[in-house]
Amino acid sequence: MTVVLKLGGSVITEKDEPETVDRAALSAAVSAIAESAVGDDIVIVHGGGSFGHHHAADYGVSTTAGTHDVDGVQAIHGAMCRLNAAVVDALTEHGVPAVPVHPFSVAVRDADGDLSLPTAQVTTLLDEGFVPVLHGDLVAHAGAGATVLSGDELVVELAPAVDAERVGVCSTVPGVLDEDGAIIDRIETFEAVAPALGGSDATDVSGGMAGKVRALLALSAPALVFGPDALSAFLGGESPGTTIAGDDAG
Repeated sequence: MTVVLKLGGSVITEKDEPETVDRAALSAAVSAIAESAVGDDIVIVHGGGSFGHHHAADYGVSTTAGTHDVDGVQAIHGAMCRLNAAVVDALTEHGVPAVPVHPFSVAVRDADGDLSLPTAQVTTLLDEGFVPVLHGDLVAHAGAGATVLSGDELVVELAPAVDAERVGVCSTVPGVLDEDGAIIDRIETFEAVAPALGGSDATDVSGGMAGKVRALLALSAPALVFGPDALSAFLGGESPGTTIAGDDAG
């Protein structure tokens, strides 16, 4: 079975403290992956948290607003590489054969904003027994310089490329919540839940929960959004949190 797992940046960092890893939370997540993912092919994507988002906000960069400022590009990408190294190191320490894959080196948006992400390196690494670890990053953007490439966008690109049978998004909340704070069991259209989806509490240049839901509805396979405490359950084959299944999902 092939699994694509997104670790939210807010899960593994102190999102209000610039460039600060939440060591306890990262260790717990990595332990769950090491213990539960035996026998599965797994691709890991992580968000920016307090590493990428603060720099992106400082330079006014988002998934749609770009920059030609080389200092900004280096600050944002450099921060994400530092977080990626921390995640890869933690996985390695737990015996997971993790390797870094940096999207900025290969991805591009055209002038219309459409994303192109080559994935042969990811599928080959999986075939060769590695665990590719990608991350929210910048992307070269025709006419805009460089824009943010969110982890959620990466999940949408990667899942069909690796024929993922399970897609999980580990967030700081136990699922997608309705206006009363209760977990929504299943989402099949964005319109049905739009009133309940606000922005992220912390600085987020990639669209918050609304952006996640929109992105995941585009998948051909159902995706699950759940909290850190449910990561082991997800990797063990359970369906915690919210199931997001658009018209194309089985």
